[in-house]
Amino acid sequence: MKTYQFLLLIMMLTTACKKDMKQLKTEVYETSAGGNKLNVINEFPEADEAPIIRLLPDTEYQSITGFGGSFTEASAYLLNQLSSENRAKILEAYFGESGAKYSLTRTHINSSDFSLSNYSYAPIADDLALEHFSIAEDTADIIPMIKEAMAISKDGFKIISSPWTAPPWMKDNNSYVGGKLLPRYYDTWALFFTKYLEAYEKEGIDIWGITVENEPLGNGNNWESMHFSAEEMTQFVEHHLGPTLKKSTYPNVKILGYDQNREHLKHWIDTMFKNDSSSQYFDGTAIHWYASTFEVFPKELQYAHQKAPDKHLIQTEACVDAEVPKWQDDDWYWSKEATDWGWDWAPEQEKHLHPKYVPVYRYARDMIGCLNNWVDGWVDWNMVLDRQGGPNWFKNWCVAPVIVDPEKDEVYFTPLYYTMSHFSKFIRPGAKRIGFENANEKLQVTAVKNPDGTLAVVILNEGKVTQNFSLNLGEEQKTVSISPQAIQTIIISTKI
Repeated sequence: MKTYQFLLLIMMLTTACKKDMKQLKTEVYETSAGGNKLNVINEFPEADEAPIIRLLPDTEYQSITGFGGSFTEASAYLLNQLSSENRAKILEAYFGESGAKYSLTRTHINSSDFSLSNYSYAPIADDLALEHFSIAEDTADIIPMIKEAMAISKDGFKIISSPWTAPPWMKDNNSYVGGKLLPRYYDTWALFFTKYLEAYEKEGIDIWGITVENEPLGNGNNWESMHFSAEEMTQFVEHHLGPTLKKSTYPNVKILGYDQNREHLKHWIDTMFKNDSSSQYFDGTAIHWYASTFEVFPKELQYAHQKAPDKHLIQTEACVDAEVPKWQDDDWYWSKEATDWGWDWAPEQEKHLHPKYVPVYRYARDMIGCLNNWVDGWVDWNMVLDRQGGPNWFKNWCVAPVIVDPEKDEVYFTPLYYTMSHFSKFIRPGAKRIGFENANEKLQVTAVKNPDGTLAVVILNEGKVTQNFSLNLGEEQKTVSISPQAIQTIIISTKI
């Protein structure tokens, strides 16, 4: 048989098989550069070629903890400047059933760069028993925002709390910026965490987990920070923080180590999980994405899982940094114009990791790449910022999914909000990532099985042309097309 006859036969058989297969029941949601914003897509053009994406629900990986964003003083302060209608609109969009349904969040302990000023809950020097401890600074903005979100969220959400620094008097440089925790204050700093958990509990807010220190390798001594080596953090957790929490009324609060960029992950994983004694109090590892605008560091993520397969691996911070938000300009978020800190400041040997990038792609492919490499939670940074990319006491401007103009009482939901929603709204806590086979190399894919039995498949098309594919599940099939420059979430209602 000649080659062209053989290929014709294969095509005829494939077409016949498709006709014999049952139609898969799906709901398709799409966000695209062409203007779709979580639009429901019901009709797809006929396709001569449709590479198969085959779902393998019996192949299971990690259980999903959640997706969401962060309660910062900056975001909470801005919400207080808006009308009650716009405040409610934003919180519903993030936490309501009609919105993104955020399930995993983060907030800061003491001040961060996205605070209005430097502050500590324990400002009195050598108050070793922390008798003057107070979270009064949070009662005007952060705590009301969290409480209102809790009232809106049907399923609830988890909160991870992270310190940027201990009070200056506990540090060797007596400053909010840089320096190290003095060993003589290790027990006091451990006690500080329990005081924080207790204070928030009294406000009706339960904290699910803590990270030991935000960015322990530092931030260039620009804003709040406190330095730990991997060995120092491990010793602090093993001999001070871990035992203190276990003896307190909060023994089940999760402790996540590290909390910085993925390129150094192997060293920290090796140190934290060196043996049973070092790892016993760590419930997992927190990571950030700022090491690259495109690289997910899959080898490092795979290594972290292999070294500690029963521990959490959670992305706790990500944002479009070093940029002032573009107002009411959706096209910018789909264009290759964004630059990050590394565009200007990365060492020459790391410049290749920081090219210009498309903000929507950076978010979507990072979440897809993280899920496909054992990460179980993904948390964005600020939920709300103003048109300057603040407020931020250091003027470290960044972008958030929702931008507001408090003077005009206007709200802009950027394409990043819809990008986040494609994951947070449809991939629910307790979902299991599942296997798949993808024959279309132009598409990036991840898939999960939700607790209710439905499947959620997220697909990213970075290309400038429509891509067709056949979504196959057992004996069922659905031919779908995804628009150019688009994200789709496909919900399969077939119960598995």
